[in-house]
Amino acid sequence: MNIKKTLAVTLLACMLPAAAMAKDLSVGVSMALFDDNFLTILRTAMQKEMQKEGVQGQMEDAKGDVSQQLQQVQNFIGQGVDAIIVNPVDTNAVKPIMDQATKAGIPLIFVNRRPQAELSDKMAYVGSDSELAGRLQMEALAKALNGKGNVAILMGDLANEATRDRTKGVEAVVAKYPGIKVVQKQTAKFMRNDAVDVVSNWLTAGDDIQAIASNNDEMAIGALQALGKNPNHILIAGVDGTPDALQMLKNGKMVATVFQDAKGQGEGAVQTAVKLAKGEKVQKIIDIPYQLITKDNMQQFVNRNQK
Repeated sequence: MNIKKTLAVTLLACMLPAAAMAKDLSVGVSMALFDDNFLTILRTAMQKEMQKEGVQGQMEDAKGDVSQQLQQVQNFIGQGVDAIIVNPVDTNAVKPIMDQATKAGIPLIFVNRRPQAELSDKMAYVGSDSELAGRLQMEALAKALNGKGNVAILMGDLANEATRDRTKGVEAVVAKYPGIKVVQKQTAKFMRNDAVDVVSNWLTAGDDIQAIASNNDEMAIGALQALGKNPNHILIAGVDGTPDALQMLKNGKMVATVFQDAKGQGEGAVQTAVKLAKGEKVQKIIDIPYQLITKDNMQQFVNRNQK
């Protein structure tokens, strides 16, 4: 009897560490901005994937503030999370975040916005090639323009890598068409209301514009609002493939958008965080491809990026 008791106690003692190890993984997520349609879809995708993976997630809104985002990361580290996911406010200001995570030995995953810094061990980026988005968008506009016309570029947040690379992609395509010229280029910070103001100012100034290449769908929709009820004389294209943009495509108000897979990015970020937290190896760059959406193929993208 004593031998049986001893074996039972020994077995229980052996099982305790395993039980402790079986605790749910915890992941801290700092988003650049909650109040953004695409990032809301991305955030929802991450939340759903965390539930599926049995991960305890904590979501924080940096509200476009670099210092607030750093503070959130420091708080996650203080709480002892197993991994941190960051959608950076400023892709040029990520080094302090990287330094803190490295010092704490906590895996760090950037999502959607590619950091302008070299990733070290226990780090990864899950997102898409922003320059390709600009190229796909502008090729669609160039085709609709028959290779001739003046183009304006609505730029996103200037602190964002996507703004620079998407704009670069647009300009690279324009350079291939002697009959197409960029006549305006201005930031509207990825925001619909800001785009209304910028495009209204262009129209008031009498700028001769035949097409607008927008760094995202929200600004493209803002441009359409500024153009009012007769937008057909100016061709518009966006990026993201949001439900609102697909509706504009369906109504013939937009020429094209470029599908950015928010669901794929969100799921990929959580899956990568889990793997790194478990000590598994992952690729440093996990690319989620962009795809051009026009009225012809839009049906296959409906519901792909729903909230």
